[in-house]
Amino acid sequence: MHRVEGIIGSGALSIETGKFAQQANAAVTVTYGDTVVMVTACDNKSSYQKYDFLPLTVDYEERLYAAGKIPGGFLRREGRPTQEAILACRLIDRPIRPLFPKGFHHEVQIIVTVLSADRENMPEVLAIIGASAALSISDIPFGGPVGAIRVGYLDGEYVANPTFSEVQRSPIDLIVAGTKDTVVMMEAGSKEASEEIISGAIKYGQNINQEIIRLQEEIKKACGKPKAEFQHPEVDPALDGALSAALRDKLSSVFGKDKIDRETVLSCLKDEIISELGETYPPADLLSAFDAKLKKEVRARILETGRRPDGRSATEIRPISCEVGLLPRTHGSGLFTRGQTQVLTITTLGSMGEEQRMDGLTLEETKHFMHHYNFPPFSVGETRRIGTPGRREIGHGALAERALSAVIPSEEEFPYTIRLVSEVLSSNGSTSMASVCGSTLSVMDAGVPVKHPVAGVAMGLVSSEDGKYVVLSDIEGMEDAYGDMDFKVAGTSEGITALQMDTKLQGLTQEIIERTLTQAKEARSFILNKMQDTILASRPELSKYAPRMVKLTVPPHKIGAIIGPGGKTIRYITEETKVTIDVENDGSVLIGSSSEEAAQKAIAMIEALTKDVEAGGIYTGKVTRIFNYGALVEILPNKEGLVHISELADYRVPSVEDVVRIGDEITVVVTEIDRQGRINLSRRALLREQSQAGNETNQIRPRDGGNSPGDRRGPHAQSSHSDRDSSANRRSHSTGAGRPRGGGRN
Repeated sequence: MHRVEGIIGSGALSIETGKFAQQANAAVTVTYGDTVVMVTACDNKSSYQKYDFLPLTVDYEERLYAAGKIPGGFLRREGRPTQEAILACRLIDRPIRPLFPKGFHHEVQIIVTVLSADRENMPEVLAIIGASAALSISDIPFGGPVGAIRVGYLDGEYVANPTFSEVQRSPIDLIVAGTKDTVVMMEAGSKEASEEIISGAIKYGQNINQEIIRLQEEIKKACGKPKAEFQHPEVDPALDGALSAALRDKLSSVFGKDKIDRETVLSCLKDEIISELGETYPPADLLSAFDAKLKKEVRARILETGRRPDGRSATEIRPISCEVGLLPRTHGSGLFTRGQTQVLTITTLGSMGEEQRMDGLTLEETKHFMHHYNFPPFSVGETRRIGTPGRREIGHGALAERALSAVIPSEEEFPYTIRLVSEVLSSNGSTSMASVCGSTLSVMDAGVPVKHPVAGVAMGLVSSEDGKYVVLSDIEGMEDAYGDMDFKVAGTSEGITALQMDTKLQGLTQEIIERTLTQAKEARSFILNKMQDTILASRPELSKYAPRMVKLTVPPHKIGAIIGPGGKTIRYITEETKVTIDVENDGSVLIGSSSEEAAQKAIAMIEALTKDVEAGGIYTGKVTRIFNYGALVEILPNKEGLVHISELADYRVPSVEDVVRIGDEITVVVTEIDRQGRINLSRRALLREQSQAGNETNQIRPRDGGNSPGDRRGPHAQSSHSDRDSSANRRSHSTGAGRPRGGGRN
């Protein structure tokens, strides 16, 4: 057993090996606070001939026992990975993949198991460190170690490995992974932070990474295995020469065209090569060598002339068009087209009860804003099976969601669940950033009051061994495939809201990172101007098909009156009015309906259940019981008052039943609420006022069948009253009881 430990940020980081999983190529446990992850690394040396790429698989296993939780669902065990687990897999894969030797095609599997989660120190960063440490001490060829750190920004100071609660308060949440000399991967969400703050956070994180790398080198020195020998396969010189002779200058015909025309030319060239050389050399080897020559030619042209495959300059953005309001029955829609990349995003608004429920290791339990991304095969002119979303779809969807989260209003400001779905209709580079733009157009079309519009752009890089490099704005598919970097930046005119950087190099220097951020800001501003030419701000009104959410506030102790025994009351209201009702523990009541009439009906029913009886208030209620000395009237649900016989009319009443019967509706005024909470009512006082004003309304109906039989819809039906006060601070109700059959007062 070997163990190393160092102070990182405000806590101790330890890496230990030799205790668990002895049959793996290597296994380590990484601990920070009370969060513990176990990481194993294995490879399959016999798999080399099966692949022409690196078949690296990363699995991130969330075990809910780590947080002392039992999984939900019938089976009570973990099922398919959560979205957070899939994003963690991608986060671990991206910094370690470029550090394997080129041409290394052994099947490699990294498995991360979260053993303990204190729900303050997040395990994803520990998993990256563990993967690097396991690969470093194994016999698998690897160019690490890699350090990884999460960086926050509180009170003007950078914070290393902020806790979950600190991240909630921080304007930035950045994960930066790097080697001794370069940054290999970055992932960030921020609340419109400036490029300067982000750049400073990257420097800060990379400095701390040096201590994490030192710890890994220490444990590698103590127990690391000798690395297996690996030699990069060389290209057959004879094949290379024959291919060069066959191609001559034909590759020049590929350039200056869009994707469709370019692929047509490439297909013809490949057919010619196979026809001419296919009998001498294996077609697979010919196509591989052809691809290598095309890549070399693309890179050389960019470095030497500054011209890209489609003829653009390094900073030029492809033609952009934007449309909104395309679909008549959706709540909002936006179409964003940039070159041959096109994304249609649809917005759907729902009640807060439709929030996504989370079942993971974080403190988050619900989410009211969601973005989902679909990448159908027709978007690239292919045929393949359509199944459940893959890791790529989930990752791209989450990145766009993170980019917009900073400008989406809070639940208090806009009490809706918001779901965006981005449909990629055509793809030629950076559909995730096109989804950011399409989503912004869509939510503004839907009337969601976003703080600022958000745009995104993907930046690329082509570099040479002599240090020369060109940063590319708005990369297309070929530049992504043959370039060195995919650096996505999203933000508003005020600052960055999300970024994600991957590289095929051994990492990027700080100079390249800062140059990219500056160039991305210029590109983002250009795209935002194009978007705002179409829609300048969020629409002032929601779609007529979107639900209207009305928020009421009642005292928390009155929530039970709305819900009723076993939910009986709230079910009755929703069935009667066809609205959605969400009740929070703080007394917030959200009513959602696309019908204003239905919403107002539900409001009246809830107000009746929660409103307090007030002295001087005028109510219309039903007669529930009759005594010799008066009648009990239910003026609000479960709230009765006594009308004494002397207060039933503006003349002497011989008998109560001469004026009212059970089930009659009468209008009364509250004359007194005594110390015991008993309510005294008067009908005579209202009749006297009306008589004085010369108003003959509210006459007693004849007893020949004209008496109202009352509202027979049930005990929770709406009661109307003439002084309905709809202000939020008066929507309350206290439970009362009727008087006993005897003991009336004179």
